[in-house]
Amino acid sequence: MLSTPQPRMTDDFTLFLPALAKAGAIARLVLCSVFLMFLTMVSAKAADAQATVASSGKHRAAATGTKGRKRSVRKKAAVASTPRATSHARRRGRAATAVAATGAAAATAATAAVAAAPAEKAAAPAKPELLSRCGFTEASRRHVFSRSVYVLDEETGTPLFERNAETVAPIASVTKLMTAMVWLDQKQLPMGNRLEVTEDDLDNLKFTTSRLNVGSSLSRADMLHIALMSSENRAAAAMSRDYPGGRPAFIAAMNARAQALGMPHTRFENATGLSPENVSTARELAEMVKAANRYQLIRSDSLDKQKIINIGRGQLQYINSNRLIRYGQVNASVQKTGFINESGHNMVLRLLVHDRRPVIVTMLGSDTADGSRLDGVRIAKWLNCSLN
Repeated sequence: MLSTPQPRMTDDFTLFLPALAKAGAIARLVLCSVFLMFLTMVSAKAADAQATVASSGKHRAAATGTKGRKRSVRKKAAVASTPRATSHARRRGRAATAVAATGAAAATAATAAVAAAPAEKAAAPAKPELLSRCGFTEASRRHVFSRSVYVLDEETGTPLFERNAETVAPIASVTKLMTAMVWLDQKQLPMGNRLEVTEDDLDNLKFTTSRLNVGSSLSRADMLHIALMSSENRAAAAMSRDYPGGRPAFIAAMNARAQALGMPHTRFENATGLSPENVSTARELAEMVKAANRYQLIRSDSLDKQKIINIGRGQLQYINSNRLIRYGQVNASVQKTGFINESGHNMVLRLLVHDRRPVIVTMLGSDTADGSRLDGVRIAKWLNCSLN
């Protein structure tokens, strides 16, 4: 029996291979096409992004105005002509350097001016004044007993308080500061030589008494000491007699010195202050106190608290007539008190606020010695609290 031959799988697979190869080629073509399309799309997006960036850059350049355009033009010019651009750049560099230097100098000058202005302002001292928080109130000022008062800050020349400071009034034994100055101005004055009290030294105006009897003999130094410290009238009278030309020449010298100190309303009739015709003002007395402070003997003698004096026939003890000084209630470099009925109680002081700052205080016309003393204490408290 004859059998029909069957096709084999190997023959079929062999026939399928060419078809599979064609399909692979077609697939590769399709993939390449897709990849090319993808690259095209990516390139297009990149181009759009660059265009957007460029566009925004152009807008920013336009927004900067003329300066941006000038810089763009300069860049193009630099690309077109390098040597010329370099020359311009050098010129611009030099100009910029000059402008920068000028600006720096101006800035330095402005800075120096600004720095100097506060320094000058800080250098100017603040004007001193008495403060209400220190008790300097309208009510406390009403309790000042002296009729005329003048308080002067010597460092700045600033009046800190005044009441009736231009009123002319008797000054009593405050006179003795001028007596001491005129007497010490003599060129030849041996302080160890002794002076004797005579009848010419007695008070024939007020008929006051003294412990210095006629015939008492004191050294010139002791005469000055008790005249200033204890306001001894016969000592001051003896000093005025002990002057070239005698007492009239001495009184003339006192008045001349007052005029030289700028005290036009001040007048002296005697050396003791017992005359009510010895007059001045609280303001003018401040000038006399300043002048008296230049004499070392006046400073030391007026501030001494007590002194034992040899009068030739025994000894006498004197104390300071100013209780503020005697009891150490104030610190001063010069002081003097005075009283006659016509003047009331007077006191002048050159206080040292905080032991260093000089302030002159002149007080005239208190009805009582305690009133004058309390005025001095009150004013000293104002000063110590208010001033540095």
